[in-house]
Amino acid sequence: QVQLVESGGGSVQTGGSLRLSCAASGYTSSAYCMGWFRQAPGKEREGVARIDIAGTTGYADSMKGRFTISRDKNKNTMYLQMNSLKPEDTAMYYCAASRYYCYSASWLPSNFPYWGQGTQVTVSS
Repeated sequence: QVQLVESGGGSVQTGGSLRLSCAASGYTSSAYCMGWFRQAPGKEREGVARIDIAGTTGYADSMKGRFTISRDKNKNTMYLQMNSLKPEDTAMYYCAASRYYCYSASWLPSNFPYWGQGTQVTVSS
């Protein structure tokens, strides 16, 4: 089992920045792929960024160049640096972990059995 706890959400204006953190505990060595997902009201959960145990990263197209995912193995913590935020980035952000490598887990939430409780990000215009 892997337990995940997110933090760092909040409210910012358009163009602002936020840094989300996801602290992992438990059997973290099984978390070959960790990722950030988000879900806005009335919309499906979508992948934002992911990073595997080797440090290889991947981003959804709309986040490329604005978001940066990183992972501190010593602290068992994953981060999402979000810059140039837009109102359409408003959502609940979740961190997730998978026992698959990222190329296998892809962006399917069903391939990530471990989830945090979420942290709200609100971007106002």
